[in-house]
Amino acid sequence: MSRRYLLSIDGGGIRGIIPAMALLKLEQTTNRPARETFSFVAGTSTGGLLAAAVAAGVPAARIVGIYKTRGPDIFRPGKPWNGMRRYTIGYKYDIENLRGVLREEFGEMAGWTLNDSPIDVLLTAKGLADGKPWYFVRDNPVNAGATGRLNLVDCATASAAAPTYFGPWTMGAPVNGKLVDGGVGVTGNPVYQACVEAFCYTRGYRPEETTIVSFGTGRFIHKADPRLITSWLDWVLEAMLHAPEEQQTEIVARHYPAAAFYRLEPSLPEDIDMDDIGCMGELEETGRQFCAGVDWPAMLGGYATPFRVKSPKCEGGEA
Repeated sequence: MSRRYLLSIDGGGIRGIIPAMALLKLEQTTNRPARETFSFVAGTSTGGLLAAAVAAGVPAARIVGIYKTRGPDIFRPGKPWNGMRRYTIGYKYDIENLRGVLREEFGEMAGWTLNDSPIDVLLTAKGLADGKPWYFVRDNPVNAGATGRLNLVDCATASAAAPTYFGPWTMGAPVNGKLVDGGVGVTGNPVYQACVEAFCYTRGYRPEETTIVSFGTGRFIHKADPRLITSWLDWVLEAMLHAPEEQQTEIVARHYPAAAFYRLEPSLPEDIDMDDIGCMGELEETGRQFCAGVDWPAMLGGYATPFRVKSPKCEGGEA
């Protein structure tokens, strides 16, 4: 069987432009859409939006453009109370704004179900009422066949409904309730869940024949200590959404040492909130510098790069 390639992308709001730029470099390198390289794409929150766009065949150049130009349409404070909405009704932005942008940008693919995707896809969300994790995937003979008929854009919208930023997204059967960002819990980095889905519930994937590429959206590690209650709430939310990133990477390395595994995440020069569209220029420059060091031919070939994750059976990081 030929080698398979799995792509996983973390959450992070507008910081998703960084992996989007890496995908642009991939398409410029291979001269083909990203979905013709990756047979499985997974994502949470902004990563879910990216994964859905890749599955739908949206060109990476267009995806980068969406981040650069549609931010004001997505992060548009609503009335009443504008900026105070977060502390009065529980969220800053109307989730319908995000879904509207997705429907416009996906065009005719906005009507797709997950089963319409030509490649395997996993989008994560969490039930608001019961905390149940949802993993939206195509139906196949090995899995439960429960979510494949759901609309792709709806699933991506639910995955990106970050608490306090967006209101929940309501879906019908089999969900029958409200959903929030899949990063609430352990899937801020969904790479392990993607691997479980691929290797245990989808035919045709074997760790020794699979290359895994996991993208973060940038981290700033020198944050000031929180002091006020609002800053503590922000700290708790950030930790809840993003703390599992390194944990999930470690679990994949330990459980699937036979796979060629790459983890890529740049350091950010400052703390950039997921809705800070005023920092788009800075993020674009960070992405440009970071992507200069992303060697797609080496990763696709399974060779050692600075991003190759060491595992108990691969101490030197060599292929």
